[in-house]
Amino acid sequence: MSGAVIHVVQHLSPGGLEVMALELARAQQAQGRPALVLSLEGNLETAIAHWPRLAGQREQLLFAAKRPGLDPMLMPRLISLFRRLRPAVVHTHHVGPMLYAGTAARLAAVPARLHTEHDAWHLTDPKRRRLVRLARRLMAPVMIADAPHVAQSVAEALGGTPPVIVMNGVDTERLRPRDQAAARHALGLPDGQRLLGIAARLEHVKGVDVALEALRLLPRDVHLAIAGGGSEATALRAQASALGIADRLHWLGVMDDMSRFYPALNLLLVPSRHEGLPLAPLEAQACGIRVVATNVGGTAAGICPRTGQLVTAEDPAALAGAVLLALEGTGDPRPFVLREASLDAAARACLTLAAPKFRAPIASCEAARES
Repeated sequence: MSGAVIHVVQHLSPGGLEVMALELARAQQAQGRPALVLSLEGNLETAIAHWPRLAGQREQLLFAAKRPGLDPMLMPRLISLFRRLRPAVVHTHHVGPMLYAGTAARLAAVPARLHTEHDAWHLTDPKRRRLVRLARRLMAPVMIADAPHVAQSVAEALGGTPPVIVMNGVDTERLRPRDQAAARHALGLPDGQRLLGIAARLEHVKGVDVALEALRLLPRDVHLAIAGGGSEATALRAQASALGIADRLHWLGVMDDMSRFYPALNLLLVPSRHEGLPLAPLEAQACGIRVVATNVGGTAAGICPRTGQLVTAEDPAALAGAVLLALEGTGDPRPFVLREASLDAAARACLTLAAPKFRAPIASCEAARES
């Protein structure tokens, strides 16, 4: 696909990085620039089966079928793919895609190569720093960070020119305030209760266990709805039972359309132990929902300073106290998102970084998938 943007991720399974790549591709396509998302791992049918939202963008998806572990044949396949499609831009997300697809893009003479770091805590590991430095030398990309904190951490860990900051953005047309009672009814959530929400993978890094400890400290009319799945689901349900709060928990699983979830809430919780710049608080605030979050990574950059609350990680009592304050608070965080975190602005910023390299597009993304 001559002139296209190809976003490259390790895999297409529910996660903030993957959602951001999909959303950037969708927005850039709407702005008139053909855009694809290439997953190094997996295949289309399996990915859609595990994440149904992908069906809505199937014509934009490519899969490289990477084998587990080191795959020496992946690089030649990617070089061949890029030479055939002739994209204007290869935009990688995270270190695996940077190493494989970034290097292949350079060898295939792709004119513009971009790489976004979505977090920086992994760079505290010396082996990971060496790997990222190697990948950056091989790819020679324009480096992007999705939050000021990430840019600073990347510059300190890797040296060289600091990354360009392009804040994560969300679709403020799709994500907007809606009627709370109708949203709860549609999801089978209780009316008449104060409802907190978490939208996250159920993994240790997301701190859902800390939120359950905090819920135990809150009044019994405060409930918690959790949208997401992951390896800790069973352990978290057991924890809720042991804490005596199981009747105040509402497990919704992975949701394809988060614009149905946020309007049902009074507050969104982001109790993470590590983060880059998470999408969930931006999405919730676009729907007019205030946020209580741990002050980790780049999270603070995505929280409305007038309406949001930031607390120390791993502290259930501090989280519970902030929730009580926020439940009594007022104010609309949506203007903050409109000003600071528009998806349209993020997509255009990435295109601007590569604009001098663009070639003329062809008719459709489907043509690239079938070629």
